[in-house]
Amino acid sequence: QVHLVESGGGLVQAGGSLRLSCEASGRIGHIGTMAWYRQAPGKQRVLIADITMAGLTHYEVPVKGRFTISRDNAKNTAYLQMNSLRPEDTAVYYCNADIRETRTAFERNYWGQGTQVTVSS
Repeated sequence: QVHLVESGGGLVQAGGSLRLSCEASGRIGHIGTMAWYRQAPGKQRVLIADITMAGLTHYEVPVKGRFTISRDNAKNTAYLQMNSLRPEDTAVYYCNADIRETRTAFERNYWGQGTQVTVSS
């Protein structure tokens, strides 16, 4: 089966940086768009960035210019480089991906378990 696992979260001071990783594993045939979401305390889970298989990227306004999404298709891994972190970036960060398993003709959407990012002021 396919699994997504995030890593790299932690506690950082305002202005600092973190890099999150999301590795897909299992019987993977093809990974389409990969994305990062976050859910802050008391708020809905929201999309913050996504990247297509070909490397085209999209960012939501709150993170544009500060965060960079990337992927390494050979490693089935997506990354989120987070710079100039602010306290309002504090949230659980989730990886999401459209994945077609081997010997399967359709894509399914998968979520990781999430990783906590806490930015202190």
